[in-house]
Amino acid sequence: MLGSKKGIFFLLLFLPLPVFLLSLTIGSYQIPFNEVLVTLFLSIDPNFGSGSPQTQIYKEVIFMIRLPRIILALFGGIALSVSGASLQSVFKNPLVDSYILGLSAGAGLGAAISIAFFPAIIGLTQLFAFSFSFMAFMLTYFVARDRGQASTVSLVLAGVIVTALFSAALSIIKFFTTPEKLSSVVYWLMGSMAVSGWTEVLQSVPLILVTFLIITLMRWRLNVLSMGDEEAKSLGINVERDRLIILLTTTLMVSSFVSVAGIIGWVGLVIPHLVRMLMRTPDNRIVIPISASLGGVFLLLADDVARSLTSYELPVGVITTMIGAPFFLYLLKKRGGGSWRQ
Repeated sequence: MLGSKKGIFFLLLFLPLPVFLLSLTIGSYQIPFNEVLVTLFLSIDPNFGSGSPQTQIYKEVIFMIRLPRIILALFGGIALSVSGASLQSVFKNPLVDSYILGLSAGAGLGAAISIAFFPAIIGLTQLFAFSFSFMAFMLTYFVARDRGQASTVSLVLAGVIVTALFSAALSIIKFFTTPEKLSSVVYWLMGSMAVSGWTEVLQSVPLILVTFLIITLMRWRLNVLSMGDEEAKSLGINVERDRLIILLTTTLMVSSFVSVAGIIGWVGLVIPHLVRMLMRTPDNRIVIPISASLGGVFLLLADDVARSLTSYELPVGVITTMIGAPFFLYLLKKRGGGSWRQ
Protein backbone atom coordinates (compact mmCIF):
# COMPACT_ATOMS: atom_id res chain seq x y z
CA MET A 1 0.00 0.00 0.00
CA LEU A 2 2.82 2.36 0.89
CA GLY A 3 4.65 1.52 -2.35
CA SER A 4 1.48 2.16 -4.34
CA LYS A 5 1.08 5.57 -2.68
CA LYS A 6 4.67 6.49 -3.52
CA GLY A 7 4.06 5.40 -7.11
CA ILE A 8 1.03 7.66 -7.40
CA PHE A 9 3.01 10.51 -5.81
CA PHE A 10 5.82 10.34 -8.37
CA LEU A 11 3.40 9.77 -11.27
CA LEU A 12 1.46 12.92 -10.40
CA LEU A 13 4.65 14.86 -9.66
CA PHE A 14 6.03 14.32 -13.18
CA LEU A 15 2.67 14.58 -15.00
CA PRO A 16 3.34 18.18 -16.21
CA LEU A 17 6.16 17.02 -18.51
CA PRO A 18 4.08 15.03 -21.05
CA VAL A 19 1.26 17.61 -20.86
CA PHE A 20 3.83 20.36 -21.48
CA LEU A 21 5.09 18.61 -24.62
CA LEU A 22 1.56 17.83 -25.81
CA SER A 23 0.52 21.48 -25.40
CA LEU A 24 3.27 22.53 -27.82
CA THR A 25 1.50 20.59 -30.60
CA ILE A 26 -1.90 22.23 -30.02
CA GLY A 27 -3.00 25.37 -31.84
CA SER A 28 -4.34 26.74 -35.10
CA TYR A 29 -1.05 25.74 -36.75
CA GLN A 30 -0.66 22.00 -36.25
CA ILE A 31 2.82 20.70 -35.42
CA PRO A 32 3.39 16.92 -35.22
CA PHE A 33 4.62 15.63 -31.86
CA ASN A 34 7.84 14.23 -33.34
CA GLU A 35 8.61 17.61 -34.90
CA VAL A 36 8.14 19.27 -31.50
CA LEU A 37 10.68 16.92 -29.95
CA VAL A 38 13.15 17.39 -32.79
CA THR A 39 12.79 21.18 -32.68
CA LEU A 40 13.24 21.33 -28.90
CA PHE A 41 16.24 19.06 -28.61
CA LEU A 42 18.13 20.04 -31.76
CA SER A 43 17.53 23.79 -31.78
CA ILE A 44 20.54 24.33 -29.51
CA ASP A 45 22.54 24.02 -32.73
CA PRO A 46 22.60 27.58 -34.19
CA ASN A 47 22.58 26.13 -37.74
CA PHE A 48 19.63 23.84 -37.08
CA GLY A 49 16.73 24.53 -39.45
CA SER A 50 18.55 27.25 -41.36
CA GLY A 51 18.22 25.29 -44.60
CA SER A 52 14.65 24.08 -44.01
CA PRO A 53 11.83 26.68 -44.25
CA GLN A 54 9.33 24.30 -42.64
CA THR A 55 11.57 23.65 -39.65
CA GLN A 56 12.24 27.37 -39.30
CA ILE A 57 8.49 27.97 -39.11
CA TYR A 58 8.22 25.31 -36.40
CA LYS A 59 10.93 27.08 -34.41
CA GLU A 60 9.21 30.44 -34.67
CA VAL A 61 5.82 29.07 -33.63
CA ILE A 62 7.19 27.02 -30.74
CA PHE A 63 9.74 29.41 -29.26
CA MET A 64 8.12 32.79 -29.93
CA ILE A 65 4.41 32.02 -29.54
CA ARG A 66 3.64 28.78 -27.72
CA LEU A 67 6.54 28.22 -25.33
CA PRO A 68 6.22 31.47 -23.32
CA ARG A 69 2.46 31.03 -23.09
CA ILE A 70 2.76 27.43 -21.92
CA ILE A 71 5.44 28.32 -19.35
CA LEU A 72 3.23 31.10 -17.99
CA ALA A 73 0.20 28.79 -17.80
CA LEU A 74 2.24 26.12 -16.01
CA PHE A 75 3.62 28.48 -13.38
CA GLY A 76 0.29 30.29 -13.09
CA GLY A 77 -1.35 26.98 -12.19
CA ILE A 78 1.40 26.39 -9.63
CA ALA A 79 0.86 29.82 -8.08
CA LEU A 80 -2.93 29.52 -7.83
CA SER A 81 -3.06 25.93 -6.56
CA VAL A 82 -0.21 26.21 -4.04
CA SER A 83 -1.59 29.46 -2.64
CA GLY A 84 -5.00 27.84 -2.28
CA ALA A 85 -3.60 24.80 -0.46
CA SER A 86 -1.52 27.02 1.84
CA LEU A 87 -4.36 29.35 2.76
CA GLN A 88 -6.78 26.48 3.37
CA SER A 89 -4.33 25.12 5.94
CA VAL A 90 -3.69 28.51 7.55
CA PHE A 91 -7.39 29.38 7.81
CA LYS A 92 -8.47 25.77 8.50
CA ASN A 93 -11.25 26.34 5.98
CA PRO A 94 -11.74 24.31 2.77
CA LEU A 95 -13.55 27.18 1.01
CA VAL A 96 -10.67 29.65 1.18
CA ASP A 97 -8.42 30.58 -1.70
CA SER A 98 -6.15 33.51 -2.46
CA TYR A 99 -8.96 35.83 -3.52
CA ILE A 100 -10.55 35.86 -0.07
CA LEU A 101 -7.82 38.33 0.94
CA GLY A 102 -8.98 40.85 -1.67
CA LEU A 103 -6.38 40.02 -4.33
CA SER A 104 -8.90 39.60 -7.14
CA ALA A 105 -10.73 42.86 -6.47
CA GLY A 106 -7.46 44.76 -6.00
CA ALA A 107 -5.95 43.48 -9.24
CA GLY A 108 -9.19 44.17 -11.11
CA LEU A 109 -9.33 47.76 -9.88
CA GLY A 110 -5.68 48.41 -10.74
CA ALA A 111 -6.04 46.99 -14.25
CA ALA A 112 -9.28 48.90 -14.84
CA ILE A 113 -7.67 52.23 -13.86
CA SER A 114 -4.73 51.60 -16.19
CA ILE A 115 -6.86 50.47 -19.15
CA ALA A 116 -9.41 53.26 -18.71
CA PHE A 117 -7.07 56.22 -18.12
CA PHE A 118 -3.54 55.24 -19.23
CA PRO A 119 -3.98 52.78 -22.12
CA ALA A 120 -0.98 54.06 -24.11
CA ILE A 121 1.63 53.28 -21.43
CA ILE A 122 3.07 49.82 -22.06
CA GLY A 123 3.36 47.59 -18.99
CA LEU A 124 1.33 49.89 -16.75
CA THR A 125 -1.63 47.50 -16.58
CA GLN A 126 0.56 44.78 -15.10
CA LEU A 127 2.20 47.21 -12.69
CA PHE A 128 -1.13 48.64 -11.49
CA ALA A 129 -2.71 45.19 -11.16
CA PHE A 130 0.20 43.92 -9.07
CA SER A 131 0.39 47.08 -6.94
CA PHE A 132 -3.32 47.27 -6.18
CA SER A 133 -3.50 43.53 -5.49
CA PHE A 134 -0.69 43.82 -2.97
CA MET A 135 -2.28 46.98 -1.55
CA ALA A 136 -5.56 45.10 -1.04
CA PHE A 137 -3.76 42.38 0.92
CA MET A 138 -1.92 44.89 3.14
CA LEU A 139 -5.18 46.73 3.82
CA THR A 140 -6.87 43.42 4.70
CA TYR A 141 -4.07 42.48 7.06
CA PHE A 142 -3.95 45.81 8.90
CA VAL A 143 -7.74 46.01 9.20
CA ALA A 144 -7.74 42.51 10.75
CA ARG A 145 -4.81 43.24 13.06
CA ASP A 146 -5.82 43.90 16.67
CA ARG A 147 -3.44 44.25 19.61
CA GLY A 148 -0.54 43.05 17.52
CA GLN A 149 -2.30 39.95 16.19
CA ALA A 150 -4.58 39.05 13.29
CA SER A 151 -6.81 36.03 13.86
CA THR A 152 -8.04 33.88 10.99
CA VAL A 153 -11.66 34.98 11.52
CA SER A 154 -10.64 38.65 11.46
CA LEU A 155 -8.64 38.13 8.26
CA VAL A 156 -11.57 36.49 6.49
CA LEU A 157 -13.98 39.25 7.55
CA ALA A 158 -11.49 41.96 6.64
CA GLY A 159 -10.97 40.30 3.25
CA VAL A 160 -14.71 40.37 2.58
CA ILE A 161 -14.86 44.07 3.50
CA VAL A 162 -11.85 45.04 1.39
CA THR A 163 -13.15 43.01 -1.55
CA ALA A 164 -16.50 44.82 -1.34
CA LEU A 165 -14.80 48.25 -1.27
CA PHE A 166 -12.49 47.52 -4.21
CA SER A 167 -15.35 45.92 -6.19
CA ALA A 168 -17.45 49.05 -5.67
CA ALA A 169 -14.58 51.22 -6.89
CA LEU A 170 -14.18 48.92 -9.91
CA SER A 171 -17.89 49.32 -10.72
CA ILE A 172 -17.50 53.12 -10.66
CA ILE A 173 -14.52 52.92 -13.05
CA LYS A 174 -16.49 50.67 -15.41
CA PHE A 175 -19.50 53.00 -15.27
CA PHE A 176 -17.49 56.04 -16.41
CA THR A 177 -15.36 54.16 -18.97
CA THR A 178 -16.03 54.46 -22.71
CA PRO A 179 -17.52 51.36 -24.38
CA GLU A 180 -14.28 50.65 -26.27
CA LYS A 181 -12.16 50.65 -23.13
CA LEU A 182 -14.87 48.90 -21.12
CA SER A 183 -14.63 45.86 -23.40
CA SER A 184 -10.89 45.66 -22.67
CA VAL A 185 -11.52 45.88 -18.93
CA VAL A 186 -14.15 43.13 -19.04
CA TYR A 187 -11.93 40.87 -21.15
CA TRP A 188 -9.02 41.33 -18.73
CA LEU A 189 -11.26 40.49 -15.78
CA MET A 190 -12.21 37.18 -17.44
CA GLY A 191 -8.55 36.09 -17.52
CA SER A 192 -6.58 35.27 -20.65
CA MET A 193 -3.06 34.40 -21.77
CA ALA A 194 -3.61 35.43 -25.38
CA VAL A 195 -0.95 38.15 -25.27
CA SER A 196 1.58 36.16 -23.26
CA GLY A 197 5.18 36.55 -24.37
CA TRP A 198 8.65 36.33 -22.91
CA THR A 199 8.18 39.75 -21.30
CA GLU A 200 5.22 38.51 -19.27
CA VAL A 201 7.14 35.34 -18.36
CA LEU A 202 10.07 37.37 -17.03
CA GLN A 203 7.69 39.63 -15.11
CA SER A 204 5.98 36.84 -13.19
CA VAL A 205 7.81 33.48 -13.26
CA PRO A 206 10.93 34.45 -11.22
CA LEU A 207 8.77 35.75 -8.34
CA ILE A 208 6.54 32.67 -8.52
CA LEU A 209 9.63 30.45 -8.31
CA VAL A 210 11.02 32.26 -5.27
CA THR A 211 7.72 32.29 -3.38
CA PHE A 212 7.01 28.66 -4.27
CA LEU A 213 10.40 27.71 -2.82
CA ILE A 214 9.54 29.54 0.42
CA ILE A 215 6.18 27.75 0.72
CA THR A 216 7.86 24.42 -0.01
CA LEU A 217 10.39 24.97 2.78
CA MET A 218 7.55 25.88 5.18
CA ARG A 219 5.36 22.85 4.46
CA TRP A 220 5.79 21.36 7.92
CA ARG A 221 4.95 24.70 9.53
CA LEU A 222 1.69 24.70 7.56
CA ASN A 223 0.89 21.34 9.15
CA VAL A 224 1.46 22.81 12.61
CA LEU A 225 -0.54 25.98 11.88
CA SER A 226 -3.48 23.88 10.70
CA MET A 227 -3.73 22.40 14.21
CA GLY A 228 -4.82 25.74 15.66
CA ASP A 229 -3.08 28.70 17.28
CA GLU A 230 -2.89 27.29 20.80
CA GLU A 231 -1.43 23.95 19.77
CA ALA A 232 1.02 25.64 17.41
CA LYS A 233 2.21 27.97 20.17
CA SER A 234 2.63 25.06 22.55
CA LEU A 235 4.98 23.48 19.99
CA GLY A 236 7.13 26.60 19.93
CA ILE A 237 5.83 28.10 16.68
CA ASN A 238 5.64 31.88 16.32
CA VAL A 239 2.11 31.80 14.92
CA GLU A 240 1.80 35.48 14.02
CA ARG A 241 5.16 35.60 12.25
CA ASP A 242 4.69 32.37 10.28
CA ARG A 243 1.14 33.25 9.30
CA LEU A 244 2.27 36.66 8.03
CA ILE A 245 5.10 35.09 6.03
CA ILE A 246 2.71 32.64 4.37
CA LEU A 247 0.08 35.29 3.67
CA LEU A 248 2.67 37.65 2.21
CA THR A 249 4.28 34.89 0.15
CA THR A 250 1.00 33.65 -1.32
CA THR A 251 -0.05 37.22 -2.08
CA LEU A 252 3.15 37.93 -4.01
CA MET A 253 2.86 34.56 -5.78
CA VAL A 254 -0.70 35.12 -6.99
CA SER A 255 -0.34 38.86 -7.68
CA SER A 256 2.64 38.31 -9.97
CA PHE A 257 0.55 35.95 -12.13
CA VAL A 258 -2.75 37.83 -11.97
CA SER A 259 -1.02 41.04 -13.04
CA VAL A 260 -0.12 39.56 -16.44
CA ALA A 261 -2.96 37.08 -17.06
CA GLY A 262 -6.03 38.59 -15.42
CA ILE A 263 -8.36 36.92 -12.95
CA ILE A 264 -8.56 33.12 -13.26
CA GLY A 265 -10.70 31.44 -10.64
CA TRP A 266 -11.37 27.99 -9.16
CA VAL A 267 -7.84 26.59 -9.60
CA GLY A 268 -6.80 27.34 -6.03
CA LEU A 269 -10.09 26.04 -4.68
CA VAL A 270 -10.51 22.77 -6.59
CA ILE A 271 -6.97 21.43 -7.01
CA PRO A 272 -6.04 21.12 -3.28
CA HIS A 273 -9.31 19.25 -2.64
CA LEU A 274 -8.57 16.89 -5.52
CA VAL A 275 -5.05 16.26 -4.22
CA ARG A 276 -6.25 15.46 -0.69
CA MET A 277 -8.81 13.09 -2.16
CA LEU A 278 -6.29 11.30 -4.41
CA MET A 279 -3.50 11.07 -1.83
CA ARG A 280 -5.87 10.50 1.13
CA THR A 281 -3.93 12.83 3.39
CA PRO A 282 -3.97 16.50 4.52
CA ASP A 283 -0.17 16.40 5.01
CA ASN A 284 1.19 19.51 3.29
CA ARG A 285 4.52 17.80 2.68
CA ILE A 286 2.59 15.84 0.06
CA VAL A 287 -0.27 18.23 -0.74
CA ILE A 288 1.92 21.22 -1.69
CA PRO A 289 4.11 19.55 -4.38
CA ILE A 290 1.23 17.54 -5.88
CA SER A 291 -1.00 20.64 -5.88
CA ALA A 292 1.74 22.46 -7.81
CA SER A 293 1.92 19.61 -10.33
CA LEU A 294 -1.83 19.17 -10.87
CA GLY A 295 -2.46 22.94 -10.77
CA GLY A 296 0.03 23.46 -13.58
CA VAL A 297 -1.50 20.60 -15.59
CA PHE A 298 -5.06 21.87 -15.04
CA LEU A 299 -4.31 25.42 -16.22
CA LEU A 300 -2.25 24.11 -19.15
CA LEU A 301 -5.11 21.93 -20.35
CA ALA A 302 -7.65 24.72 -19.77
CA ASP A 303 -5.54 27.07 -21.89
CA ASP A 304 -5.21 24.39 -24.58
CA VAL A 305 -9.01 24.17 -24.72
CA ALA A 306 -9.36 27.97 -24.71
CA ARG A 307 -7.14 28.40 -27.77
CA SER A 308 -8.32 25.40 -29.78
CA LEU A 309 -12.02 24.87 -29.03
CA THR A 310 -13.30 27.51 -31.47
CA SER A 311 -11.89 29.76 -34.18
CA TYR A 312 -12.02 32.59 -31.61
CA GLU A 313 -9.93 32.30 -28.49
CA LEU A 314 -11.98 31.98 -25.31
CA PRO A 315 -10.86 33.58 -22.01
CA VAL A 316 -9.20 30.84 -19.99
CA GLY A 317 -10.97 32.08 -16.84
CA VAL A 318 -14.26 31.02 -18.41
CA ILE A 319 -12.89 27.52 -19.08
CA THR A 320 -11.58 27.05 -15.52
CA THR A 321 -14.96 28.14 -14.13
CA MET A 322 -16.91 25.81 -16.43
CA ILE A 323 -14.71 22.88 -15.36
CA GLY A 324 -13.98 23.85 -11.76
CA ALA A 325 -17.46 24.76 -10.51
CA PRO A 326 -19.21 21.46 -11.47
CA PHE A 327 -16.22 19.44 -10.29
CA PHE A 328 -16.20 21.19 -6.93
CA LEU A 329 -19.94 20.52 -6.64
CA TYR A 330 -19.22 16.84 -7.34
CA LEU A 331 -16.60 16.79 -4.58
CA LEU A 332 -19.02 18.34 -2.11
CA LYS A 333 -21.76 15.84 -2.97
CA LYS A 334 -19.31 12.93 -2.84
CA ARG A 335 -18.17 13.94 0.63
CA GLY A 336 -21.74 14.36 1.74
CA GLY A 337 -20.92 17.48 3.72
CA GLY A 338 -18.20 15.69 5.67
CA SER A 339 -14.87 16.96 6.83
CA TRP A 340 -12.36 18.03 4.20
CA ARG A 341 -9.62 16.19 6.02
CA GLN A 342 -9.24 12.50 5.20
